[in-house]
Amino acid sequence: MWIGGVRPAAPDLPELMGRVALGDQQAFTAVFEAVSGPVLGLVRTVLRDSAQSEEVAQEVLVEVWRTAARYQPARGSVMTWVLTLAHRRAVDRVRSEQAASNREKRVALLEHTAAYDEVVEQVEGRLEREQVRRCLRGLTELQRQSVTLAYYRGLTYREVAELLTVPLGTVKARMRDGLIRLRDCLGVGV
Repeated sequence: MWIGGVRPAAPDLPELMGRVALGDQQAFTAVFEAVSGPVLGLVRTVLRDSAQSEEVAQEVLVEVWRTAARYQPARGSVMTWVLTLAHRRAVDRVRSEQAASNREKRVALLEHTAAYDEVVEQVEGRLEREQVRRCLRGLTELQRQSVTLAYYRGLTYREVAELLTVPLGTVKARMRDGLIRLRDCLGVGV
């Protein structure tokens, strides 16, 4: 509203920015009053979220206070300079939010992805067991018994020898020969 029908003079923003660059708080208050509305309006059109818009607008106005000395009147008006800062900051916020959202989606996908495929693991386990059984059938009876007792039941060489009533040296030799044949049959490297 105009007082006495006379429109108040528009503030001399370039002159005020020069004073803001020198740390004049009153000059900054005048600049703030002149640009805060347009800054918030521009930021809202980019962000569309009022809380984030207010936050970004505040960041822009703090940046204007801190970087007022960078303003160059020959390159454009104060309003253009401030709105350029606001637009850049708003776009940066959109990009930052999008990057955070993408990271969260990737993390969620990784958390929901099984560490391994249970079906594949079961099939591979069955195939390996069948291959071991087939290779065990290729051993002599004493080799198969010695290996089975030692590895599947956990008996020592001495216990295997006593159980099969065979000399200890014979059990060791048969197990060594049997394990070599198993290794070759299974294709396991040394």
